[in-house]
Amino acid sequence: MITNCATNEGFEISPRFRSMVEERIARLERDAEQDEAQVAQLVDRDHVRRQMRLVAMQRSEALRMRLFLYHSRTRLPRPMVAI
Repeated sequence: MITNCATNEGFEISPRFRSMVEERIARLERDAEQDEAQVAQLVDRDHVRRQMRLVAMQRSEALRMRLFLYHSRTRLPRPMVAI
């Protein structure tokens, strides 16, 4: 039987990786807003449906990444040794 220990313990990620994920989340959310605004200009029902599906997937991915960040800790930088 496989247990899901990783979700209970969380993850430790680097500050650089956290920043990259946060930037990706912002880009996904911005793109979702822009794509949703385009729906008003579309005529074909199928095109509207595909566009809304794209928006839903972008928001879903952003939420998945936010949950990942919520369950992760940012690793502290290594202390610098005085010379």
